[in-house]
Amino acid sequence: MESALEEIEFLALSPNRVEVLRLLAADRHTRSDLAAATGASQATLGRILGDFEERSWIRREDGEYAATATGRLVAEGFTDLLNILEIEGELRDVVRYLPTHAMDFDLRRLADATITVPSQTRPNAPVQRVLDLLGGADEIRVFSHAFNEQSLARIRERTTAGEGTFRGVFSRSAIGALADDPGLREQLSSLLDADGVAIRVREEGIPLAVTVADEVVHLLLRDGNGVLQASVDTDDRAVYSWAQDTFDHYWRTAAPLEPDEFST
Repeated sequence: MESALEEIEFLALSPNRVEVLRLLAADRHTRSDLAAATGASQATLGRILGDFEERSWIRREDGEYAATATGRLVAEGFTDLLNILEIEGELRDVVRYLPTHAMDFDLRRLADATITVPSQTRPNAPVQRVLDLLGGADEIRVFSHAFNEQSLARIRERTTAGEGTFRGVFSRSAIGALADDPGLREQLSSLLDADGVAIRVREEGIPLAVTVADEVVHLLLRDGNGVLQASVDTDDRAVYSWAQDTFDHYWRTAAPLEPDEFST
């Protein structure tokens, strides 16, 4: 363990070492190639290449350097570690709000995700992000413990105008909250009457707030008090596959919402 940590430290303390090993793991290079790619001096490159040769991470053949099998292994592992730490840095401020117990995919799939947080000037930024996605989507699917007024209005506008389809699965409490407000109850009724719309209710509850707008998956994140903290969205294929499977599960285990369930 200690020797492995020392090797990690050896690489981590020098970006030039990391880059040279990465380059040599990808292809053969001359010393001049490495100097041009990294901007490192010849003296620095000499030390790096010598240290790598001592560790049997690289070999020299016909004036070119190439990574050995173990050199490629180290390069791949260190690159993975760097990628993981970059993702962790992006998610650090929102991970406490992620419903990871219900997210059956590797968090590394969120490497290119868009994270939106409220600010003093844009306190509703996470909701606005999903509204923007809804505005351009032809197919919308939602499974959620809540159905906010703005999303309801945006989806109603598009579907009643024949500009898209909508299927939603909501917890009983989400539908109940809308039914308690006369204005929202009317909007929900109008939405149900639109072509291409189907809504189901799940009695067991839903621990997430997920919108799938075409092939983009969007999660609204709230704290334990229900306060909006952030949103995360991505078009990663693995996350989309998870969202599709999860939606299908909730859809199968829910019952159609009937108009008389919330009519006055």
